[in-house]
Amino acid sequence: MVSIGDSFTEGIGDPEPRSVGGHRGWADRVAEELAERTQDFAYANLAIRGRLLQQILDEQIDPALELHPDLVTISAGGNDIIRPGTDPDDVAARLESGIERLRSDNATVVLFNGPDIGTTPVLGRIRGKVAIYNENLRAIALRHDLVIADMWALRELANPQMWAPDRLHFSPLGHHTIARMVLDALGVEHDLDPVSPEPLPEVSWRQAKIHDLEWAREYLVPWVIRRIRHQSSGDGITAKRPEAEGIAKSKKRPGS
Repeated sequence: MVSIGDSFTEGIGDPEPRSVGGHRGWADRVAEELAERTQDFAYANLAIRGRLLQQILDEQIDPALELHPDLVTISAGGNDIIRPGTDPDDVAARLESGIERLRSDNATVVLFNGPDIGTTPVLGRIRGKVAIYNENLRAIALRHDLVIADMWALRELANPQMWAPDRLHFSPLGHHTIARMVLDALGVEHDLDPVSPEPLPEVSWRQAKIHDLEWAREYLVPWVIRRIRHQSSGDGITAKRPEAEGIAKSKKRPGS
């Protein structure tokens, strides 16, 4: 199994010091389950946070193919879609060129679409753009016989507890839920139980505004500064699992 993409696939939002690279994420969780059920299983994760689609196509596809994978997962284009002025049709067309390369050795390819971000405070404004991109991805999946990891249909992701404090990445609970969805899409039996978080306590309007200001200071302002300076959160970062190796199952409880 080889996973390529950006911060979502690297596992950002799901910190785990015992995991390679310091983050676990949905891909590691899927690999752990597959390793228990597949003889001589090996796993590589080439994803790097902050990567745009063209960087993923240029930097990750050839190394992925060199590993001769049986299974490839790809989530790409999200960082392009959230940027103003990008065309979801153009992004999808460029992604399809990469899909054609990934399918050249007849590997099974899992393609992620985008989640329904209509209820999220940061990304809700681009919900329509994500929906257009998703429809393009469904067409690509049909043309190339791909497995769709349907994030849009995963209604559980509307729960704010599925998101990390930065409101851009998924929490450990979100990554756990996504890993279950991927294994189900592949038709693989697994031991990942559904997790229903306890309801959050009610927050007053004043408290919510204070939280919003704290979030803006800690996460939004640094993000804007990086955009102005043409910097990326992935500058200087390398893939956490560049070689295909075995992976042991984590002993942490579900969703943690």
